[in-house]
Amino acid sequence: MNSTNLNQYIDREKSWLTFNARVLQEAADESVPLLDRLRFLGIFSNNLDEFFRVRYAAIRRMRFENIDTEKILGGISAEKLLKEITEVVIEHQSESLRILSEIESKLERENIYIITENEISKEHENFIKDYFIQKVSPAVVTIMLNDLDTFPLLKDTSGYLAVKLVMNTSSNKHSNVGGKLHTEEDEEIRYAIVEIPSTINRFVVLPSNNEKQYIILLDDVIRYNLNYIFNIFDYKSIEAHMIKITRDAELEFDSDLSKSFIEKISDSVKERRVGETVRFIYDQGIGKDTLSFLLDRMKIDSSDSIIPGGRYHNRRDYMNFPNLGRYDLLYKENSPLPIPGLNLEGSILGKIRQRDYLLNAPYQSFSYIIKFLREAALDPKVVSIKITLYRLAKNSQIVSSLINAAKNGKKVTVQIELQARFDEASNISYAEQMQTEGIDLIFGVKGLKVHSKICVIERLENNKVKRYGFISTGNFNENSAKVYTDVTLFTANPRILKDTAHVFDFFEINYKVHRYKHLIVSPHYTRLKFNKLIEREMQNALLGKEAFIKLKMNSLSDFRMIDKLYDASRAGVKIQLIIRGICCLIPGVPGMSENIEAISIVDHYLEHSRIYVFGNGGNPDVFISSADFMTRNIDARVEVTCPIYDEEIKNELIETFDIGWKANVKARLQSKDLKNSYRKRGEEKPFRAQLEMYNYYRNKLEVITEKI
Repeated sequence: MNSTNLNQYIDREKSWLTFNARVLQEAADESVPLLDRLRFLGIFSNNLDEFFRVRYAAIRRMRFENIDTEKILGGISAEKLLKEITEVVIEHQSESLRILSEIESKLERENIYIITENEISKEHENFIKDYFIQKVSPAVVTIMLNDLDTFPLLKDTSGYLAVKLVMNTSSNKHSNVGGKLHTEEDEEIRYAIVEIPSTINRFVVLPSNNEKQYIILLDDVIRYNLNYIFNIFDYKSIEAHMIKITRDAELEFDSDLSKSFIEKISDSVKERRVGETVRFIYDQGIGKDTLSFLLDRMKIDSSDSIIPGGRYHNRRDYMNFPNLGRYDLLYKENSPLPIPGLNLEGSILGKIRQRDYLLNAPYQSFSYIIKFLREAALDPKVVSIKITLYRLAKNSQIVSSLINAAKNGKKVTVQIELQARFDEASNISYAEQMQTEGIDLIFGVKGLKVHSKICVIERLENNKVKRYGFISTGNFNENSAKVYTDVTLFTANPRILKDTAHVFDFFEINYKVHRYKHLIVSPHYTRLKFNKLIEREMQNALLGKEAFIKLKMNSLSDFRMIDKLYDASRAGVKIQLIIRGICCLIPGVPGMSENIEAISIVDHYLEHSRIYVFGNGGNPDVFISSADFMTRNIDARVEVTCPIYDEEIKNELIETFDIGWKANVKARLQSKDLKNSYRKRGEEKPFRAQLEMYNYYRNKLEVITEKI
């Protein structure tokens, strides 16, 4: 990329903030059920936390390391970009507070009241006091600040109440308090912080004897009981305002050769808690003196993002707002459908031996993956299981199945990515658990994260080894499979699975780069192969043949891939992009991208599947992948893109892409103006892609049932 074409791309960070604004749009959308609107507010806040811990922190480091960032950041200095990010975030935070206030008003019409400590009725006083004493008080950490030489370490996963106590002084003109002389005009002020316990549910549901339901936040339970905490002090007034910090989440590794990789990751995760502060959020109702005291003692200056917020932070907790039994205020949950022809009660391996099957979660049941592993664990003819793990569910059934297999004498090999950001501690725990049970662990490839989603088993049939496996676009996580859309291919195709076995060989012997005949594997072949596929479409367009590209992914930010798509557009290739998140490509520009259209779908489920279709002159090539078109996925991770050879599944994936492309309810236009404009409907009927996707699979099931 050179300075002459920087205006051909949208800034990555601003594009991400625009994506998060789409999440905020869902919270503002009156057609979304009220409790789901709160959930979207929580997702918006959680996304923003991670953005500051990773992307904002990375840019901040560039600034302090005096790196020439203009080329890296697309023609803007790190200092200016940080300032612009803060301005956008303040605007989004203000909008999120407005939306929260609106939702709370609408909840009151549904007889659901979120009350503060000043609105507690007589009937709830005793319950709240008792709840505080029995459950909250033992978990509360309170620190007096005035006399500390250094400010205590605040966690970036916690919220805190900054407490100001104005002490009582003698009515005489002078008094001696704490060894210090004070006058009536010079009141003694004491400051403290109270950590809001993260081990207790943030939302306390109060007893109700009528149709009205009351909820109070844990923060306000603590505020109501401040006197219980500080009753040893003689104060005349007390006030508490919430603050929150975000720290740089970059991991730093030491070079101690005596430590295992698990130990190094574990130590790095512990060190993360003392990472540099990159964002400070405060209740804008806080006194100037208290704010000044905190900023000074915490050594926070203008180089950090200082965000005025509302009364409550850590609004990610709204993702777990209690449903109160009010399912009428939530999206209707459609039960996951079975895969036609694949019975969970019979042998899944026997069916896969005959043909390939596709799972599209959450429209279809994730239980097929669990069933596959549980059957492999018990089958006497299965001799080995190899799988990659990236993010796992709490109490993972995947891990349980693998341990079960090891106990049954199978050779189980697990490539577990210990550097899966923010899941490191969980993955370390699982790694130690599996290691104890005799599972062979592989901890990645030096310098590369392993992001591929693959599994292969070996089974002895007629004295020969037969392989079965699955390749997916998403994590093997039964919890996220309920809300993330991902596709998984079950196959016994020896061509695909021989390549899959070679990927595991690469994990074990990193210096040997395999040649793959069918899979497209990062970091060695992905860029080259996709360039060739795009060039073939360009050639077909120049020859007057049908030429098109359909890409569905999470993010598109690699400038070289974007340039290739621009070249294809100029050659006349029709390109359709469904990009949920970051999109640095600018569609619809004459002479550059006039043949490219791009949309984003943000709805009840998180669009996560990667599906790539290339026209190939009327005989489309279809792929599923763990990789987005981001530089890290193409050049710095182990990713697997799998071709689809089964014609029925190829057609299914093209049809599901086209369902997404028809969206005109939850689809926004990806554009240079970053306005998140909804796709215009015109005379067309409303078409909500996720609802239509469920109907598509239900109809397929009904058609097959009728044939039977």
